[in-house]
Amino acid sequence: MTNENEPTMHDYHEKKASRSHGGSGIAGGIYFMAFIGAAVYYISQAETFWAGVLGFLKAIVWPAMFTYHLFKFLGM
Repeated sequence: MTNENEPTMHDYHEKKASRSHGGSGIAGGIYFMAFIGAAVYYISQAETFWAGVLGFLKAIVWPAMFTYHLFKFLGM
């Protein structure tokens, strides 16, 4: 016998699902635009197909490289 006022598992999952989205919209958009810019830059500088592939891979990881060199510069 269950009490009608007690929340069910369905209520719990519904409430959890409604809170799980909407945390990084603007940051994700900024990262995506920066990725596109870096990809265009690196690929436009490439002289061969494989250099273009390497440029695309660099565009994916450039934030990590930037952060590393920034912390190194700041002495952290």
